[in-house]
Amino acid sequence: MRALLIGRFQPFHNGHLMVIKEIIGQGIGVVVGIGSAQYNHTPDNPFTAEERTLMIERSLELEGVDDYMIVNIPDIHNYPIWVAHVESLVPPFDMVYTKSSLTKRLFTEAGREIIEPYLYDREKYSGTEVRRRLIAGEDWQELVPEGTRQVIEEIDGVSRLGSMKEKEG
Repeated sequence: MRALLIGRFQPFHNGHLMVIKEIIGQGIGVVVGIGSAQYNHTPDNPFTAEERTLMIERSLELEGVDDYMIVNIPDIHNYPIWVAHVESLVPPFDMVYTKSSLTKRLFTEAGREIIEPYLYDREKYSGTEVRRRLIAGEDWQELVPEGTRQVIEEIDGVSRLGSMKEKEG
């Protein structure tokens, strides 16, 4: 069996890691779909698809997780054909793990099984909170796995987000 987990992973954080470990712990392989793959260098989507892939790969490797694949899923902004678009990009899967109401609706309409993952401490573990802390100079490292921390530091993600904030203001 294989599950599809779609997210933007901006960045990949401990909540994402816990969901993947929960899925794998049930003996289910995971396809990690990086949504909005074409967007980067913006306040809401600061990291490239390649950087997000590296964050996920390193984080899962350090956790000993190996039953996964990563696929970039660019947006097409056409909801009636979006599920077919996703299915054309990813290997076969049996279920979709998502909390997104739009993703749930579209895959349900396509006859797919939806599983809503438990959101681990959502107030704390969210991409929005990680990005906010990165910009504010607060402790963000506690919110992300070691692999994500390494990548953000290697690409100087703190400065990238800081410069985006300056351009907005």
